[in-house]
Amino acid sequence: MKNYLSSLNFIIISIVLVSFGSCKENQTNEIASIENVEGIPVVTVRGTPYEMGFQLGTVLKSDIQECLPGFLSFAQKHDAERYSNELLDEAWAKMLPYIDIRFIEEMDGLAEGSGIDLDILRRAHMVPVISDYACSGVAVWGDATISGDLFHIRNLDYIKEAHLQDYPAIVIYIPNNGTPHINVTFAGYIASHSGMNANGIVLGEKGESPNSDTPFNYDGIHFSLLFRELLYETTNLDETVDRIQKAKLIKRYYLFASDGKKESIGAAKFLVSSPDEVKIRTWKENDPTDTLIPSCLPNTIYYTIDNKNAYSHLTNNAGKYNAEKMIELSKLVANKGGNLLNVVYNPSELEIWVAYAKGSEDAFEQDYINIKMKEFISK
Repeated sequence: MKNYLSSLNFIIISIVLVSFGSCKENQTNEIASIENVEGIPVVTVRGTPYEMGFQLGTVLKSDIQECLPGFLSFAQKHDAERYSNELLDEAWAKMLPYIDIRFIEEMDGLAEGSGIDLDILRRAHMVPVISDYACSGVAVWGDATISGDLFHIRNLDYIKEAHLQDYPAIVIYIPNNGTPHINVTFAGYIASHSGMNANGIVLGEKGESPNSDTPFNYDGIHFSLLFRELLYETTNLDETVDRIQKAKLIKRYYLFASDGKKESIGAAKFLVSSPDEVKIRTWKENDPTDTLIPSCLPNTIYYTIDNKNAYSHLTNNAGKYNAEKMIELSKLVANKGGNLLNVVYNPSELEIWVAYAKGSEDAFEQDYINIKMKEFISK
């Protein structure tokens, strides 16, 4: 009888565990929708963070299985010491207290849906945290543009040899709780180096951490993880500025935030210098304390890898900016030979123009593809 009861208990426990696992996997009946827009997959996911991660992992499974493990492998072959499992795990562990629980839950769902080990996903997401890169950011609005709308450039200048450009992915999140937002990214990479939410908030970055700062202090939050949290929540520029200023950010970066809504239109630029006594500085348009003075302009913020040409273009085209002119500027300031991804945003109308590198060709050499966010969140 004792053996029978033990066997019965085992069967009951097994059934409970199997049922729990199935319940976790099938928390939602939603299936991610995917649309190919001129060669770029645009994926729309809905639900809880876990559900959205699971949907994304399922629909882009084959791309994710090639993209993120390949990215991690490339980094570790390129510099085995800098990108060792131990250092990547250490960076994750130190930042974990600052990471939004929604990001952690989404990554859990992504691992389940894609079939990739969670440790591999975490380490791949830590590679940009440990890396350094260039990039550019520009925002113009009001009298600087033809329509008065805000336009925002985000150039991601990064190596093409890791082949991230082979796996483009634009993800539109429609969460049960929080603001719908768009993340312009690569298959399975769910942190955000640039994005826009349905409240017209755009976020971008320019790297500023020199190799001399290594080893970096990871006791805080990386901008790419903070951006996802802000895209979920922020409603206007002042709120976004406040949240960035209060965050315990790591490393050195220029960050850019803009708001395309007519009633609160504008933008801000931040210099994050976590190793220094002054951790963050903030400027808005034409600020006399801006490091670019005297090359500052009204209704404009910028910092690029080529500020001289950017200033000339911004001066000569004041009042003439639209999407086409911003694409022209994006191409002008791109890092020739190392330009991975470029985005021009119009948050006033919730649309973007995006170009990914192709093979060995830079992003600025490609057509910029127009995507209207409103059309996807209204479906």
